[in-house]
Amino acid sequence: MTRPLFRTEPYTRESGATVTAITETGGVVLDGSIFYPQGGGQPGDTGWLCWGDCEVSVTNAIKGAGDAVVLVIEDGAPLPDTGQIVTQRLDWERRYRHMRVHTGLHLLSVVIPLPVTGGAITALKGRLDFDMPEAPEDKEAIEAELNALIARDLPISESWITDAELDANPGLVKTMSVQPPRGAGRVRLIRIGDGAAQVDLQPCGGTHVARTSEIGAVTLGKVEKKGARNRRVNMLLA
Repeated sequence: MTRPLFRTEPYTRESGATVTAITETGGVVLDGSIFYPQGGGQPGDTGWLCWGDCEVSVTNAIKGAGDAVVLVIEDGAPLPDTGQIVTQRLDWERRYRHMRVHTGLHLLSVVIPLPVTGGAITALKGRLDFDMPEAPEDKEAIEAELNALIARDLPISESWITDAELDANPGLVKTMSVQPPRGAGRVRLIRIGDGAAQVDLQPCGGTHVARTSEIGAVTLGKVEKKGARNRRVNMLLA
């Protein structure tokens, strides 16, 4: 098991850890990871792993067996021994942009209240695919509404519900192509706003900023046709 520090401490940029395993392919498993493992449309984190006189690049983070997070190390680099105490350090600028984009996409699903058929995140932009037979008539109005939500500086928080509670509230799931992670008996919800000011609540395992204002101004790019009923809406960070 790897403690998911990327979830409980998403703003931690550097942290000590102990190597608990080296996989057959040379991946490094730590007892606690600040690296987010790729999934749900969000890329795995990158950065560095340091011990003694060694500093190696982490080129990706992926999900391993059970709750393990496996750090993919650059080809040819030395590997730490099991039990070695190391320092893990994020490429923070890249990760933080992922957080901004991810939260922005949640808000995009608010201003376009249609079923989501897919999505992806990069450090420069994100996109959502919607069950949308026709392109929106006024893209500028959608962009203005999205930026107005961002500017409200709404807080982002998490809570948890059981699998059974999610089954009883299927409307919480907006994404048709990616189902919330299950198996642990509970599902994480991301809430934007609180009380009467709540604007969104949906299952999500990814990393997010603490307040919407951190996203900054965004622009909407192309709206692409991806099938008879699908339109892809691109969102770019300023």
